Amino acid sequence: MTYLLALDQGTSSTRSIVFDQQGNIVALAQEELTQIYPEPGQVEHDPMEIWQTQLTTAQQAIAKAGLTARDIHAIGITNQRETTVVWNRKTGAPLYNAIVWQDRRAEPTCAQLREQGFDRVILEKTGLRVDAYFSATKLKWILDHVPEARKLANKGELAFGTIDSWLIWQLTQGDRHVTDVSNASRTMLFNVHDNAWDAELMQMLDIPPALMPQVLPSGAEFGAAQASLLGHAIPICGVAGDQQSALFGQACFTEGMAKNTYGTGCFMLMHTGTTFQISQNGLVTTSAAQTGTQPQYAMEGSVFVAGAVVQWLRDGLNAVKKSSEIEALAQSVPDSGGVMVVPAFTGLGAPYWKPEARGTITGLTRGSTMAHIARAALDSIAYQSAALLQAMSRDAVAAGSAPLTELRVDGGACVNDLLMQFQADLLGIPVVRPTMIETTALGAAYLAGLTSGVYRDTEELSALWQVERTFVPQLPQADAQALMERWDHAVRQTCAE
Repeated sequence: MTYLLALDQGTSSTRSIVFDQQGNIVALAQEELTQIYPEPGQVEHDPMEIWQTQLTTAQQAIAKAGLTARDIHAIGITNQRETTVVWNRKTGAPLYNAIVWQDRRAEPTCAQLREQGFDRVILEKTGLRVDAYFSATKLKWILDHVPEARKLANKGELAFGTIDSWLIWQLTQGDRHVTDVSNASRTMLFNVHDNAWDAELMQMLDIPPALMPQVLPSGAEFGAAQASLLGHAIPICGVAGDQQSALFGQACFTEGMAKNTYGTGCFMLMHTGTTFQISQNGLVTTSAAQTGTQPQYAMEGSVFVAGAVVQWLRDGLNAVKKSSEIEALAQSVPDSGGVMVVPAFTGLGAPYWKPEARGTITGLTRGSTMAHIARAALDSIAYQSAALLQAMSRDAVAAGSAPLTELRVDGGACVNDLLMQFQADLLGIPVVRPTMIETTALGAAYLAGLTSGVYRDTEELSALWQVERTFVPQLPQADAQALMERWDHAVRQTCAE
């Protein structure tokens, strides 16, 4: 039997999963990750905690599977994207905490870039909007604010990386400073047409080139996890940012196929093949996972707060003791009773791009209860995703393609049947949940298996994808449209100055 190990480093937790050749989970180990909030709008992680939890869960998963490192054919890595780490090349020590993708501290720099008119050139080269969400301005903040950072960077003594680069550096014990195209495309420094770091953008943001990792296809040889860590050297053969990895794991290999991942945030991607298309509807263009040198693209919409709204209900409002209790609480009422929750805790992402927005609850009456708020919070995940799909369909039609006919879903919150049915009702198209919902980790395992010869081609991977349940729309289209209009109204109230 052939086994693959997927390292899945997420925002809320770190996981390692052993898959067999058929894409089944053999063993899983997981540890929660400490969230650090230095100031409002700021989110950090401890890079050493990220590394230690990844190493520990990898060791645990292999042991739980009853295997040794010698039984693992290859490693695939998938990770929270945009999160920024800078470390010392000599000591390997982080210079500062990892600045998480949700962090908004770099917004003043982004505002300055927009005022100077650089947003268009950045969009055309990277496919991205100028926003603090992406890595470039986080990196600039570290260089500008951490003592000695810029001096050390100019001397070539520092390394920058997204989480994949940080993990590979640790796994190879400093032998490889690399990333893949999908992660590089989220930095706002990467030219997605040339598959290379862009000198003009680097100069614009005063980023020394010596900081940057080598960029490889998502399916490539990234080095090997050293024997001293896991008991035997294991080649790292696949790397992709979590959302591109989920697109790959959902077998969305061809133009027009789309998936939505329901995690801490919500991320909808539609594969556009070799076509680079600039959205006219508030989406971004990103590099899809690549198994060769030919650029592959996807349209993407990002919701900053999705599953995280459940954590807020649990920890912020003390509505429940466990996240798993939210569905029952929400189902205890027939609907939200007119309550709308817009969870703009760190601003609103696509298709609105309102970084200054903050969370609101509207429609409260004397009869509103915590159950109504919980229902509205859960509904907000579906509303935000529906807004993304509507924007994506408009872009597809404008490009001469057909509107989306189904949406494949994955991520932790997709197990919530109430949410998935409401999602289908709002979208007006089937929502398809696969048997294997751990598609983010699975995509990394597939990339590693494809590169290392476990699988022949993507057709073999497509044959492994299976449907667990299809949610068919049950709400009349007029009613769904009325609900979306109410949502749009709540968003306008949230953004009102």
